[in-house]
Amino acid sequence: MKIQQLKYVREVARRGLSISAAANALFASQPGVSNQVQQLEEELGLQIFERHGKRLTGITPVGKSVIAMAERVLQDVDNIRQLAADSRSEQTGTLSIGTTHTQARYALPPAIKTFSKQYPHVHLNMVQGTPPEVAEMAATGQVDIAIATEGLSQFEQLAILPCYEWNRCVVVPPEHPLLDVGKLTLEAIADYPILTYVMGFTGRAQQDQSFLERGLHPNVVFTATDADVIKTYVELELGIGIIASMAFDPVKDAPLKAIDASHLFNPSVTHMGIRKGSYLRGYMYAFIEYFAAHLDKATVERAIDQ
Repeated sequence: MKIQQLKYVREVARRGLSISAAANALFASQPGVSNQVQQLEEELGLQIFERHGKRLTGITPVGKSVIAMAERVLQDVDNIRQLAADSRSEQTGTLSIGTTHTQARYALPPAIKTFSKQYPHVHLNMVQGTPPEVAEMAATGQVDIAIATEGLSQFEQLAILPCYEWNRCVVVPPEHPLLDVGKLTLEAIADYPILTYVMGFTGRAQQDQSFLERGLHPNVVFTATDADVIKTYVELELGIGIIASMAFDPVKDAPLKAIDASHLFNPSVTHMGIRKGSYLRGYMYAFIEYFAAHLDKATVERAIDQ
């Protein structure tokens, strides 16, 4: 039994039983992956995958157990490599972060700047995606840390840690009637076409719930994953925008105006997801604390060791 064979089996399962997709992901040949999987099955004397001719059609019950064990073995192998790398040098390596555009653009820069000054020889790899995408990357070990507001709780492999709370503002063109309203209400917002985030991004479900609880059905005419895109179309007067407050800069975003809406919506929480059982290098703990000061090493260790 070889580590490489376990990687092939795991990747075939991850890729929906597509040997060609697994081969592409592993930079291997399709016949090579197929042969190694079959050799492992022959050595073990069992079938991991169900077949119809040459096509894989499913995973056998015992195959599911084998793949789960392979995941644990391969994670331990990765942990050994991280431990060895830490013992050689605590100042060099790679930190991979999976996150959304909002976090990458507005929340992460201060922590990244501090981290880069303290660890100039650590390569930072930031991968952007939807909340479910970055959560899956963390759960499968493709990134070290996932940072998002939604999506992380869908993966039981992840230890989930709260980072910070945030709320929303309403963005309007200059001289918009809402600027003359004494105290902003949901009813007043619902009178106008709304531009905001797509479902599954940046607290959208929680935002909608606030309207529903008041019996309101806002006219959402435009959605995007990116606050900058929303602001662009507010400036074109397609409607008013509801975005995360951190995504508005009164200087950079002029002539648009922002109206605080934190009293109208429950705060949302951005979380960090880390694969349970992971070995984190020293600089990874440092980055986590730069981003969320309350998440010290002891707190993180307790979470990932559960």
